[in-house]
Amino acid sequence: MRNKDMLLIPGPTPVVDSIYDAMASETWSHTDPRFVKIYKHTIDQTREIFNTDGEVFVVAGSGTIGMEMAIVNTIAEGEKLLVVSQGYFGDRFIKLGQAFGIQVDVLQSEWGQQVSPEEIDKKLSEGGYKAVTVTHADTSTGVRIDLEAVVPVIKKHGALVIVDGVCATTAMDEDMSKEYGGVGNTIDIVLTGSQKAIGVPPGIALVAFNQKALEARAAMERVQAYYCDIYNWIPIMHDPSKYFATPAVNLVYALEEGLRIVLEEGLDARIQRHQSFGRAVRQSLAVYGMKAIASEEVAAPTLSCILYPEGIDDGKFRSAMADKGTVLSGSLAHLAGKAFRIGHMGNTTADMLEKAVMQIGETLNEMGHKVDISKAQNVFAKEVNQLIG
Repeated sequence: MRNKDMLLIPGPTPVVDSIYDAMASETWSHTDPRFVKIYKHTIDQTREIFNTDGEVFVVAGSGTIGMEMAIVNTIAEGEKLLVVSQGYFGDRFIKLGQAFGIQVDVLQSEWGQQVSPEEIDKKLSEGGYKAVTVTHADTSTGVRIDLEAVVPVIKKHGALVIVDGVCATTAMDEDMSKEYGGVGNTIDIVLTGSQKAIGVPPGIALVAFNQKALEARAAMERVQAYYCDIYNWIPIMHDPSKYFATPAVNLVYALEEGLRIVLEEGLDARIQRHQSFGRAVRQSLAVYGMKAIASEEVAAPTLSCILYPEGIDDGKFRSAMADKGTVLSGSLAHLAGKAFRIGHMGNTTADMLEKAVMQIGETLNEMGHKVDISKAQNVFAKEVNQLIG
């Protein structure tokens, strides 16, 4: 990669040269048959990664656009939405729903913990919920949700399952044709962005609706949206030579290449790789006395939120790491200054992550917190070698 820094944050993530090269190609008209062919291919690739017979949408915008598309096309003003939140980004659905006059209730876990299926079941038993949002991997906490346990509970109560896959898609199982825990227990909507586990620069939202979600849109006379109304996009997704809003031409080039890389690796292998990398990072940093706020039972494979040992200054630590060429993220809300976040997804490699583990150890030693770097590297290598073996 020709990146000068190792961008090990929860997103954007490292970009490989072939994606940069694709993005740097000549900008064609969005109606040029050559571009139309590429755009159509990215739509087909998106359908493949979600494994859906419904509709998929590849549009200019961030993951937030995807969140809005999911909400406004399925839940009418005055209807009830249950937000299952395991961190800052789960909470974003609260204000989003309220902005459109939706009745929003929320189940919030302590940071580092999961909302249990039993809590969701109890809340949904109150009745009347049109949909439930779940964040597959919350970017603020590094906590994942267990779809195998949660989807059957939501489906039992007849609500739509809306999965925020921004920090999960192509690194965690989001198969829309799969029945989770029983017949008929499928995901109804998945949304994501280009810049995380897919490994493409920011700027494109990818959203998928299954047939049940499309039926919810059909039952609505109108939606409180124009750009986000899927009825304005369905004709474009079927025939990209048509026009509604100008696509991000060069980012579509990049996305086509990024999804090619994903599909060439294979989703099963990619998911396994991310699981291995996540465990390797957390277990090796534990050698330094650095604890992830999410236990292994609930930890996401895409990023980790790591607590500092006593006496380590967050700003000085991350500044020293940046000087070494590795960029890490601070933490949010009450964890600000107490923890950092490290991404281990997308195009990151074992060599990159092992180097980061070494640099973290060097920085801790420089700050007076003496650690055994060789031991941490051995722990990392052992976990990654299990994947290779």
